[in-house]
Amino acid sequence: MSAEHQATTDKDEINQVALLKDTNSIYHELNSSATGLTKQDVQSRQAKYGKNILQKSKTVPLWRRFLSNFTSTMAWLLWVAGIIAFAAKLAELGIAIWSVNIINGCFSFWQEYQANKATEALNKMMPSYSRVIRNGKEEKVLSTDLVPGDLVLVEEGDDVPADIRVLTSTSLQVNQSSLTGEVNPVNKNSRPVKVINGNHYELNNIICSGTSVVKGDAKGVVVKTGMATDFGQIATLTQNVKEESSPLQKELGVLTKQLSILAVSISVVFFIIATFFVHYPLVKSFIFALGMIVAFIPEGLLPTVTLSLAGAVQRMAKKNALVKRLSSVETLGSASVICSDKTGTLTQNQMTVTHLWTLNHSYEVTGQGYQAQGNIHIGPSIIDPQQDSTLRELLRNGLLADNARIVPPDDQHKRYTILGDPTEACLEVVAKKGGLDPQAERKATPRIKELPFDSDRKMMTVILKPDDQHQFNVATKGAPNRVVDQCSSCLINGKVVPLSATLKDKIMAANDGYARRGLRVLAVAGRRLPDEMNNNLDSATIATVEKDLTFIGLSVMVDPPRPEVRKAAEVCRRAHIKIIMITGDYSLTAKSIAQNIGIVDPNKPLTVVTGADLKQMSDDELKKKLRGEIVFARMAPEQKYRVVQTLQSMGEVVAVTGDGVNDAPALKKADIGVAMGVTGTDVAKEAADMILTDDNFASIVAAIREGRGVYANIRKFLLYILNSNEPEAVPSVLFLLSGGTIPLALTVMQILFIDLGTDLIPAIGLGKENAEKGVMNQPPRSQKSHLINKSLLLKAFAWYGLLASIISTAAYFVNNYLNGRTWPHLATSGLAYSQATTMTLATIIFCQIAAVLNIRYQRNSMFNKHFWDNSMIFIGIIFEIILLLCICNVPFFRGVFGTAPLFGRDWLMLVCIPIVLIVIDELRKLWLRHHLK
Repeated sequence: MSAEHQATTDKDEINQVALLKDTNSIYHELNSSATGLTKQDVQSRQAKYGKNILQKSKTVPLWRRFLSNFTSTMAWLLWVAGIIAFAAKLAELGIAIWSVNIINGCFSFWQEYQANKATEALNKMMPSYSRVIRNGKEEKVLSTDLVPGDLVLVEEGDDVPADIRVLTSTSLQVNQSSLTGEVNPVNKNSRPVKVINGNHYELNNIICSGTSVVKGDAKGVVVKTGMATDFGQIATLTQNVKEESSPLQKELGVLTKQLSILAVSISVVFFIIATFFVHYPLVKSFIFALGMIVAFIPEGLLPTVTLSLAGAVQRMAKKNALVKRLSSVETLGSASVICSDKTGTLTQNQMTVTHLWTLNHSYEVTGQGYQAQGNIHIGPSIIDPQQDSTLRELLRNGLLADNARIVPPDDQHKRYTILGDPTEACLEVVAKKGGLDPQAERKATPRIKELPFDSDRKMMTVILKPDDQHQFNVATKGAPNRVVDQCSSCLINGKVVPLSATLKDKIMAANDGYARRGLRVLAVAGRRLPDEMNNNLDSATIATVEKDLTFIGLSVMVDPPRPEVRKAAEVCRRAHIKIIMITGDYSLTAKSIAQNIGIVDPNKPLTVVTGADLKQMSDDELKKKLRGEIVFARMAPEQKYRVVQTLQSMGEVVAVTGDGVNDAPALKKADIGVAMGVTGTDVAKEAADMILTDDNFASIVAAIREGRGVYANIRKFLLYILNSNEPEAVPSVLFLLSGGTIPLALTVMQILFIDLGTDLIPAIGLGKENAEKGVMNQPPRSQKSHLINKSLLLKAFAWYGLLASIISTAAYFVNNYLNGRTWPHLATSGLAYSQATTMTLATIIFCQIAAVLNIRYQRNSMFNKHFWDNSMIFIGIIFEIILLLCICNVPFFRGVFGTAPLFGRDWLMLVCIPIVLIVIDELRKLWLRHHLK
């Protein structure tokens, strides 16, 4: 059986061995034995199942990815435009256009060069060697050589090399965050499961490939290897995601077709007019029509878009968002749904005790995270545990029953990190807030025995060396209902009193109240063991120790929401962006967090869908649920992928956040995948399009604002570029309609000078404009809307272009008049003709100076406090004037572009043009603002 076929076989084999009770039955099911496999068994199974590796899918060769930057629709249009230029005997024009294409293609490839290394990163998470039993002997083998049926030994600190059915274990805890996204260690044991309900990693006797052993040790038998493991299924799902064009890439394709149709249509019309109405020679008419195509193709559009996107990438990097693919900038601005992970994105991934509860008082704890800054309060008053013996016992017993350790920031870690269970780590933090010294307490009463946590009894106990200073030498913590069931007394005002039914009800009522708020609750109890048991620890068993306990109190904790998320969620709601939380956590916690941080509309009913619920849902049922307020809990990787796929089928543009291997398929499937930079795995980062360097959900919202601004800016510089096409075309129209008596007021090289010279930097400047006020108060743009629409064309050709055409044509005739030439005896060659065309060129450039300032704001006046913010605009204007001076006065450039020096009177007229146009457009915007109100 090939590894690929194996990966697609029914996964019931794992379920089957999970149900089996007898070890021999498990061996029989997997064709193994207590002495392990023989050498011949291993060889035959390796031939059947292949290596225990994550196979790499075929990727697009680097050379093809490079060439793709030169074969987009717009690039092909520029290649054709170059050919047309050569055919029209305009070699300089052809070389210039092709140079633009080559430079832009290389720049795009360099910017987007990101090799797909998701599978390599997955393989890095696989252990190099594993301990196995073969032929009755323990040996160390390469993890890649494991096969189904192998007996494997794992212990604390080991990575799990395959999907394994546990046969024997001691205090086994496994970190499954790579599969679930949740950091809390999970207890595993060898007991058979009673009912199969959920994913494989939820089975108590299955440890999965790619997870790691946090505590304890185990022996187990390999059930699945390589691509057939749950980890391998994630790799398969990630690799099979087809790379699709971004919304901007699709839109640029539509734009190119529109421009192509526009340019070709105009050239055909001119060819017909030149041939049949003006009776121009056929060859000259054809060359003339080709020249019109060149004139109407915005050669500077592609590099301008690329450079503007690159500028946005740099700005977003300053806002903690690293974008790997240029087009992703605009995609994020189009997002209509954000599917967000909970832990570490919406929350801080730092479990924190927020409340303490005893039968005396209810306390609030300030401060968040693993840094012990904060106090314990009753109302406004800070409480000193030294003056509250019950509170002190609650803190002390919780601390001493804690196995986790907190590591302060160092060179490798910028934040506090933990070793062990985050739920336990926060007990140390709250003890410090209460004035206890963890090291001193542990040293004063060292642990002499531990009764580890068990998923059945849901509690753990430590036995401490007894002394006369402390009331208890047993510390127990666990699920409140289980702990209270083992209590016969309780601590009130520092005294042990019988635990009545009324007091039990009071404890459980407090627990239920906290649980309804989505808070995690641990009960803490203690006991003083009799001397004979202290002296004979063998007699100190679960049955003998965990009874007649004294209830002390409750520690209430939560992974606190990021403080900035609520405001970011409000912005998303105004922007008509739906937030859907998809988490591996429990449904009650997920629902509470979603409501508390405001990512769901409080005025609408909220549906919580678990992974088990989703398995039973059809696609139509899921779509119906997705139209309302919804939260997903206990989700498997393939289920998160399904949610994203369904949303896309509904026409949504989906952004997905994630940090674990389990998130990789959804990150890659999403229109834009957003990985966490601090807590994210390499797999998640490489599957994503964008990385948040601060793991902050608010940074996504800031990036969306930037993305929306980018699309608006693309339309601005598209308007800017197109509006100059009309005055560039009018001289040809007049030439044809006059039968050649009105000479061309603008040469083809002068047109190219505008498109690739003077227009380029101001257009890039428009691409650097900050998003206009109110951009996040509008819904995402419809996927049916296009960059070029009726409104933009009207503004480009019936307003800015028309005004520029009238003024530039007038300037041409005025210049001829001042040189003693009037129609029909206009200059057709020599210095007078060069001066007239130069004046036309200069007039169009000065009209563009006005246009770039006018286009910055759609309706608002340009004269505002942000007028000088965009230095690139003003650099571009200065650059335009310098270029114009160069081609007017440098002999070499005069020869290339057919220009001539301008007189002082000409420059005086040119300076007045922007002033007039700005005043006219400001009056138009004033009328618009008044009309809109």
